[in-house]
Amino acid sequence: MVPFPADLIAEIDKLVERGKRAPFLVGLAQREVKLARQANALHAAVGAWRPEGHPELAKGAAPWVRSLRQQSLKRLLKIEHHRTSQ
Repeated sequence: MVPFPADLIAEIDKLVERGKRAPFLVGLAQREVKLARQANALHAAVGAWRPEGHPELAKGAAPWVRSLRQQSLKRLLKIEHHRTSQ
């Protein structure tokens, strides 16, 4: 059992249907645990990204994404051409 202040319980009871307090609190706890895990993972990853390891992004992400999209388009056109020529 975890003691909660009476005023907090009263506020929770205003928000959730009768008999739904425990699932509501469990959901909050699960969400907070997930957020804490994500925050810990982000903190652990600090410094993992090195610009020198990604020269394709030296001019920013936009040109790189544009290049990827062009490659995909060229590949699609090649596939379509191959299908129609058979």
